[in-house]
Amino acid sequence: MVKVCFKMSLFCFALCFTLLCEAKVKLPVLISDGMVLQREQRIQVWGWADAGEPVTVSFLKRKYTVQAGADGNWSVTLQPARAGGPYTMRINDIEVGNILVGDVYLCSGQSNMELPVSRVTDMFRDEVAAYSNPMIRHFKAPLRYDFHGPLEDMDPASWKELNPEDALQFSALAYFFAREMYEKNGIPVGLINSAVGGSPVEAWISEEGLKPFPKYLSDRELYRSDELVASIRATDNMQRNRWNEVLYQSDAGLNESVRWFEPAYDDSDWQTVDLFDTSWNNNGLNPVNGSHWFRKEVDIPAAQAGKAAVLRLGCIVNADSVYVNGTFAGTVSYQYPPRIYPLPGGLLKAGGNTVTVRLISYGGYPHFVPEKPYRIVFDSGEVSLEGRWKYRLGAAMPALSGGTTFQYKPIGLYNAMIAPLRHYALRGAIWYQGESNTGRHNEYYDLLTALIADWRAKLDAPALPFVIVELAGFGNPDGWDVFRQVQRRVAGDVPNAAFAPAKDLGEWNDIHPLNKKEVGIRVAARMEKLIK
Repeated sequence: MVKVCFKMSLFCFALCFTLLCEAKVKLPVLISDGMVLQREQRIQVWGWADAGEPVTVSFLKRKYTVQAGADGNWSVTLQPARAGGPYTMRINDIEVGNILVGDVYLCSGQSNMELPVSRVTDMFRDEVAAYSNPMIRHFKAPLRYDFHGPLEDMDPASWKELNPEDALQFSALAYFFAREMYEKNGIPVGLINSAVGGSPVEAWISEEGLKPFPKYLSDRELYRSDELVASIRATDNMQRNRWNEVLYQSDAGLNESVRWFEPAYDDSDWQTVDLFDTSWNNNGLNPVNGSHWFRKEVDIPAAQAGKAAVLRLGCIVNADSVYVNGTFAGTVSYQYPPRIYPLPGGLLKAGGNTVTVRLISYGGYPHFVPEKPYRIVFDSGEVSLEGRWKYRLGAAMPALSGGTTFQYKPIGLYNAMIAPLRHYALRGAIWYQGESNTGRHNEYYDLLTALIADWRAKLDAPALPFVIVELAGFGNPDGWDVFRQVQRRVAGDVPNAAFAPAKDLGEWNDIHPLNKKEVGIRVAARMEKLIK
């Protein structure tokens, strides 16, 4: 009898535990430790629970109670609060801590918005390392797209405080914008960085917002077939993998008895070229894709021998693998990031050292981007890598098809990276995008005005302040001025929008210019005028 009662007790305990687990409230990713809530606006807190489950939200000495609906959704609207914090919020048995109340900004667009602080440390390393501010928080929305409909939540992510370590992953533009705003008014700043490199404007607009553009609705409709998307993705992966397999098999530099990156290899019969010469990258008319090998003997002074160093190889189109004295030093798979490869102590010796670059070109004209740093840097002193190199073609290949980038298709990014924000109160939005639409500047006015109206409607913020960042100067000559005029017209025609000039802050040889500080300062000045 005792055993039976004991078993029944265990069963009841397990049942109660299971029911409690099932009834546990679930919060969206945004409602989490470290978040910033918008001051002086009604604050919406929402989530999911079992149908009919009571939910109590306690915040700033007030309690709010609601029952989850039949679909499990619940939402509570909190009274407006003044700037301050940190505070704690309790939602049933969940405690959300380190909350600030301040101004929250949506920072969206493509790579010049997404670009992290770590990519601009050549210009701002010491400044970033010396600055901390727990009153500034950053939330990076994970990359995701969906063609079926607006999502309720994002993939897991977290709010980060501004400190020298975590700041390296902040959007650089948003980082300097937030610093400027805080230093001027002392209000905590929350940054929601929902940006994707290379994304066109139509990817960020909802289905309703794109109704005047049936071509883009049809484009999206193609990819609502999960079967088609999976098939294309599989074919793209197969083609890419096979291309790399054939390249590896064909590359003499990897298959001769002495590989071309080994110090013992004899490169005396190789062609000699200047690092920025491009005669090797074409056949007189068309580009030569595949693998291109470069070797240089670099003299290291005895005083630097054995010391750790950093190898800087500017930017390379498209990809590279680098070896120093036969030891692998690093690799980058696409053209934009700066090549910064740490060299451990003991690798470099006094006198001659061999640096080998295996450059991979997938399509277009491969080259080393000029006016970037090409050197070996020690704590004190450096050795230049510019000048003459030995060159040899490893394997010629046909251009690799770029494949299908699904996140660039219409509506997908809106559904997965904007729609989940629609209950979160905002102070304003910053939009730095357009490089992917410059070839269609004739339709950008209508698309961008549609995006602004769409976001304001979906976010329930009819007058949401909206700052448009001008495309920075790029290329020599720069042919984007017509597009910039469209950006300026939108900012002038749309109520409560502003234009932040940035053309003069560009770099002719880099689509991602370093000086995001001045851009951030200019955006802050325009935003201040809009929110007053």
